[in-house]
Amino acid sequence: MNIVITGGAGFLGARLARTLLRAGTFALAGAPTCPIRQIVLMDQVAPPADLTADVRVATVVGDLVEQLAQPEVRAWGEADAIFHLAAAVSGECEQDFDLGMRSNFAATHALLERVRASETRPVLVFSSSLAVFGHSPEQPLPTMIDDTTTPTPQTSYGIQKYIGEQLVADYTRKGFVRGRSVRVMTVSVRPGKPNGAASGFFSGMIREPLAGISAACPVPDETPVAIASPSRTIEGILQAALASDSDWGPRTALNLPSLATTVGEMAVALGRIAGSAATDLLDRTPDAAIRRIVKTWPGRFKTTRANALGLRADESFDAVIRDYILENPDAVKLQVST
Repeated sequence: MNIVITGGAGFLGARLARTLLRAGTFALAGAPTCPIRQIVLMDQVAPPADLTADVRVATVVGDLVEQLAQPEVRAWGEADAIFHLAAAVSGECEQDFDLGMRSNFAATHALLERVRASETRPVLVFSSSLAVFGHSPEQPLPTMIDDTTTPTPQTSYGIQKYIGEQLVADYTRKGFVRGRSVRVMTVSVRPGKPNGAASGFFSGMIREPLAGISAACPVPDETPVAIASPSRTIEGILQAALASDSDWGPRTALNLPSLATTVGEMAVALGRIAGSAATDLLDRTPDAAIRRIVKTWPGRFKTTRANALGLRADESFDAVIRDYILENPDAVKLQVST
């Protein structure tokens, strides 16, 4: 089996690749299990060294739109499965409209056209976002988002992701791909350096204090958030490719499960695990730009379709923090409870 991961050098892309490589086999769309022959990682930068050292990994480095236009890049026609994770993130898209349109719209359309031309009909998993749902005074969101709630994005990023969902659905309807779009929740706790996402502080307010560093917490405590740990997020992305066509169901995007919490409850969980030494490092200076984006996002989801596929939310935010500590012991400098 040949697999392509766009955004393969990013946090989720690299984690997905490692998960697939450890398994060594994959049962694509309900078919019998097959060995994984090759994983092609596409990104603007090279993947981590542990991935490039694996003989089953090939890399393509460069702008995705440009790579898609090059006929010598044969990965698209050889792919049995494509995980399209490459994207410009929310904050970047609000600051640079052209960047978002190129990275999120043009790249997705070009990918679908390249696959259409290959006539191989691979399974394509498109990583969408909860940002397709947005609250506005003229069209308020329901208290609980379910599988039939109409998306009403309030940011360029959300609009671009919703366009991507609809493109994947139509290319699937036409028989060009077997598309499955999954709406990723707010992923926390992400290790490493902050990115340009408006949601980045949801990880930073945990990651940085655990490292003994001050962190921004720029929105009110009552701000709701739909959280999913990295491991639960990867489970959801993988299950989208594993499910048979009948189990997957309609062409519309699937909301991945999430833990409903608030910024204040996240800070309290941090205090339970690392004490006041951690919570005292939270900088509560408001940021109006981030607040404007984050306040439009929903915090509660009913995920019937995802649950029917065996997917579940994290049990608690305490558990999410403890998982991060176990996976990243060198990044934790404060004393923590076990």
